[in-house]
Amino acid sequence: MFGCILVGNFPQDKTGIKLHILFDITTQIPAFVHFSEADLHDVNAMDYLIYEPSAYYIFDRAYVDFNRLYTITRQKAFFVVRAKSNLKFNRMYSKKVDKSTGVKTDQIGKLSGFYTSKDYPDKIRRIKFYDTENDRTFVFLTNNFDLTALQVVMLYKQRWQVELFFKWIKQHLKVKSFWGTTENAVRIQINVAIITYCLVAILKNEHKIEQSTYEIIQILGMSLLDKTPVTELFTISNYNDVNERDSNQLKINLF
Repeated sequence: MFGCILVGNFPQDKTGIKLHILFDITTQIPAFVHFSEADLHDVNAMDYLIYEPSAYYIFDRAYVDFNRLYTITRQKAFFVVRAKSNLKFNRMYSKKVDKSTGVKTDQIGKLSGFYTSKDYPDKIRRIKFYDTENDRTFVFLTNNFDLTALQVVMLYKQRWQVELFFKWIKQHLKVKSFWGTTENAVRIQINVAIITYCLVAILKNEHKIEQSTYEIIQILGMSLLDKTPVTELFTISNYNDVNERDSNQLKINLF
């Protein structure tokens, strides 16, 4: 899952920094981190990614750049991205769909725009999905022709996890305010936050800890001078009242 967020914007210095993250939903940790200037378009960060064959990369429509998406196809990897409203697409044939699932159309075709057809000359798949809960229609593009249409939709839903990661970082690792406003100060603070998150995620996985990531950080914060072994630290009843303060963040709208 790939996404970005504006993490530092300092009008007095006319500076700003964007953070771009490739979030691995299997390990639940960032697999790629990139900083850019605030005014740089999001799609430019795609140039720094190294695409793994057979892997899936999920993007929001801010990353619709068919030349860059075709790079993913050439690397034998897969993408799912939301289409923009001005997409020019020529249908070649359609697949059967079960409309009771919300999938309205599943079409194979080619891009018909003058530039886009040159940037992406191969066939591409377009799926239209109606979200009954929010009364919204979404159009997805993918270069995978084997998954069912609903599987493609479910893959895109997973993209929200990178947004949750950004929200978690800003709320719980204190990057809403910065100790310094220089680029170096902001980079250091964000990198420390990400390293902390990754270390706690590794700890949680290695020791099969049931508490949430935030609960683990709270417990560790209260136990910095405690000599209790880590394996025992998370079974002590005194810490059972450490709760996630923002549990509502897990009640997400998947689109």
